[in-house]
Amino acid sequence: MNHVFIGLGSNIDNPLDRLSEAYRHLTAHADLSATGLSKVYVSSPQGPQDQPDFYNAVAGFTASLSPYELLTALLTIETAMGRQRLRHWGERCIDLDLLLFGDEVIATDALILPHPRAHERRFVLNPLCELLGTDYVMPGQPSLGTLLSRCTQQTISVLCEFPQ
Repeated sequence: MNHVFIGLGSNIDNPLDRLSEAYRHLTAHADLSATGLSKVYVSSPQGPQDQPDFYNAVAGFTASLSPYELLTALLTIETAMGRQRLRHWGERCIDLDLLLFGDEVIATDALILPHPRAHERRFVLNPLCELLGTDYVMPGQPSLGTLLSRCTQQTISVLCEFPQ
């Protein structure tokens, strides 16, 4: 079993409801067992600014899937929930990102682990710190606390406990 961390994000179509729906899909998967869930954070969009703020959280699981099987499962959930990819970093009803898969380091066209931008995004780092602590070290990076200290230009706030 591998410890995995999945980023959940949404900024349209009732984002809190969408995060809850995605989490229900994840916990219903036979090969995933929930181990932790962060609070929900709100932040400005990383890409085009003509869209609503994003709601983000991180969920931890143990998985008996390969990284590629888990990626396929995440994409299947996104599709089932109506995800449309209309523009890069644009609005989305749901976004599921495989952030960490144990200590795996993968760099292929299909998958990069750890997530290639996790180390520079406060909306990923803050919830990861909730679940793993500031001393945790992602492969190839300094501690989460050090990474957070480098994200001084990004502002986020806790919106609420994760709705279940």
